[in-house]
Amino acid sequence: MSHRVLVVDDEENQRKLYVQELQEEGYEVIEAENGRVALTRVEEEAPDIVVLDICMPGMDGIEALGKILSEDLHVPVVLNTAYGAYKDNFMSWAADAYVVKSSDLTELKRTIRKLLSGRPTAPDDGEGRQAEGPGMNERKRHA
Repeated sequence: MSHRVLVVDDEENQRKLYVQELQEEGYEVIEAENGRVALTRVEEEAPDIVVLDICMPGMDGIEALGKILSEDLHVPVVLNTAYGAYKDNFMSWAADAYVVKSSDLTELKRTIRKLLSGRPTAPDDGEGRQAEGPGMNERKRHA
């Protein structure tokens, strides 16, 4: 079973590029076009990691980050944005990584690989979600 990556970005072409590149890396990729859809995907699909854009209409990535972590504290989240200034926003500190968008996805793929290394894909719980088990990384909470 391959790791599931949820890609959240309101720009369809960007999402499609990420899907293609990550599938070539062997990941199962789930898409969401905004924060609200991402919350549904986290609940229904139980991704192993979330790649989350910040600037999106409706619910932005920072708000979605908080809601995603309230649903699943164990899922690693990579904030992926064209704006480096958000790195200083204390709300972004809850993410596991922050990657500035680039046409070269090497850094993003390396970050995903690093965050998933040693993290087994959890067995399905019979309802399409992954059951938690020993070995799942514990999220470090920021004060």
